[in-house]
Amino acid sequence: MSLSVDLQIPNGHSYEQPTGLFINNEFVPATGATITSLDPATDKPIATVHAASAEDVDKAVDAAKAALAHPSWKLLSATERGQMMARLADLIEQNRELLASIDAWDNGKAYHVAYEEDLPEAIGTIRYYSGWADKTFGQTINTTPQNRPDHPLELPLSMATWKLGPALACGNTVVLKPAEQTPLSALVLGKLIVEAGFPPGVINIVNGYGRDAGARLASHPLVDKVAFTGSTGTAREIMKMAAGTLKNITLETGGKSPLLVFPDADLDQAVKWSHFGIMSNQGQICTATSRIFVHRSILSSFLADFKKAVEGVTIGDQWDASTFQGPQVTRAQYERVLAYVETARSEGATILTGGAAHVPTKAENQNGYFVQPTVITDVTDSMRIVKEEVFGPVVVILAFDDEDEAIRRANDTTYGLGAAVFTRDIERAHRVAAEIESGMVWVNSSQDCDPRIPFGGVKQSGIGRELGEAGLEAYSQVKAVHVNMGTKL
Repeated sequence: MSLSVDLQIPNGHSYEQPTGLFINNEFVPATGATITSLDPATDKPIATVHAASAEDVDKAVDAAKAALAHPSWKLLSATERGQMMARLADLIEQNRELLASIDAWDNGKAYHVAYEEDLPEAIGTIRYYSGWADKTFGQTINTTPQNRPDHPLELPLSMATWKLGPALACGNTVVLKPAEQTPLSALVLGKLIVEAGFPPGVINIVNGYGRDAGARLASHPLVDKVAFTGSTGTAREIMKMAAGTLKNITLETGGKSPLLVFPDADLDQAVKWSHFGIMSNQGQICTATSRIFVHRSILSSFLADFKKAVEGVTIGDQWDASTFQGPQVTRAQYERVLAYVETARSEGATILTGGAAHVPTKAENQNGYFVQPTVITDVTDSMRIVKEEVFGPVVVILAFDDEDEAIRRANDTTYGLGAAVFTRDIERAHRVAAEIESGMVWVNSSQDCDPRIPFGGVKQSGIGRELGEAGLEAYSQVKAVHVNMGTKL
C-alpha cells in the first residue's frame, strides 16, 4: 500500500492525501490493518489509510519520548516555541479552503460551516496558545529556606488543536490518534507541521482503531498523560487502562444538555438558539441541548415556532451552499439515531415532526446517511430518549411549571456538560445557572465556545478542563524544589 494518493474533492480541489502514519516527521507504513474513509453523503470510499498496531504506537511513543529530551526541542526557547506554533496557525490559515473541504468530505458537515466556523476555531486555538508559550512560569514562595518550582511533562491523545495547543505551549511532545471515522485531515496537518519547522518526533499522528492503537496509548508505560474526547463508555475503559500506570487524564465525554425556556424569554431568540443548539452539525455535538424544557404557559407557541424552524432547513450534501444539515458521519450512527426514534415511539412518545430517514433529491446521495430532523413530545423523564445521548438531530421538548421543578429535572441526568437558560430576568439567569449541575451554562444562547474560555463537564461528562488558561494545567506538573540558602539546621 502506498503512503499517499491523489484525490479530487467534489468541490474541485485536488490534493495529495497522505495515507501512512506520521512519525518523526515522516510518513511511514503501518504493520496493522487499514481504515477506509467513506463519504457519508454517498456511501462511497474516499481513501484507505494505514491503521496503527500496538507495535506502531510503540514506535510513535518512542519518537515522542526521544524528542522530549532532544536539544532541538528541549533547549528551544519558549518564545521560539510560540513562534513555531504561530507559523503552524498561519499555515493552517493558508490551507483553510483545502482543510475545510477535506473535513466536509470526510464527515458530512456542510463545507461553508467547516470553512466559516470550524477552521477559524482551529486556527484561533493554536494562535491563542502560541501566545502562552513564553508566559507559563512557576513562582517563588519565600519561606525560611527558598523554593523554586516547576517542570511540565506528558503526552496527550485525540482531538487535534484543543490538545495540541496547550500541550505544545507547555513544551510537551505528542502522539495524536484521530477518530477512526475521520482520519484524513490530521494527516494533511502532518505536512504543515514539518513545514512549520517542528523537530522530528515532537508531533506524531497515528490513525488506528480504538481497540488497538487507542488501547495501547492509554496503557503505554511511557505515556504520562491521556486526553480523550468521545463517548462516556469509552472514557470509562480509558480510565481503567490509564490506572495501571496512574496516568493523568482529561476526559471530555457525553452529554444530555438541558435548555430551559422561561415565560419571560424572548421567544424568537429562544427558538432560534434552541434549534441551533441541537440541530447544528447534524446533532453530532457533545454539548447539544437535546432536552428542551419550556414553561407550560408558552409551550404551544414554542412548539409551533420550533416546528417551523426545523421544517424550514435544507438537508443536503456538503457542497450545497444552502445546506444546513448534512448526513450523519457513519452508517452505524445513522442507524443508531433511527433506532432511538423507534424506541421513543414504542414507549409512547409523539413524533411532532421528522422521525425517519431523509430521502435526498440528488441521485448520487440516495445511499447517504441522511436523517430527518426530529422533534419528540409527550415524553416522560424516565424514557430512554430523554435519558440517553442520541448524538443526532433528535430533540425532546418537555413542559415545566415552576423554576424549582425545571432545575430539578434539568439535573436529573448522569451527564453534566452544558446547559442553557432563556430569560430576560438577570437575577433568575444567575440563580438558575448557579443551580444547574454542568460545566458550562449559556444564558440566552447555546453552543458558545471560545479558546480563551474553559470547556469541560461534571458528573459523567468528563474530568478536567480544556481551553483557556485552565487548559494549560492539564499539560504541566508542579515540581517543588527546596533550596536551603543558609547553614543552620
